[in-house]
Amino acid sequence: MKEKVITIKPKGISQKQWSNLLLELNLMKTAWKPYGVELNIQAPGIVKTIKWGTKVGAQLSEKNQ
Repeated sequence: MKEKVITIKPKGISQKQWSNLLLELNLMKTAWKPYGVELNIQAPGIVKTIKWGTKVGAQLSEKNQ
């Protein structure tokens, strides 16, 4: 199957909106994976944003202490 490419260029987006957009795209990537769809997301700061945005309970409280 031919590779399909989508380009998203947000203009006027704040830093908080940017990180939320990246986290939403990551949720879509995770949700579609069981159906055999492999999404590759490339963006500045994506690894750090996803790592920060997907922390759960105990990981957050350890950092705050």
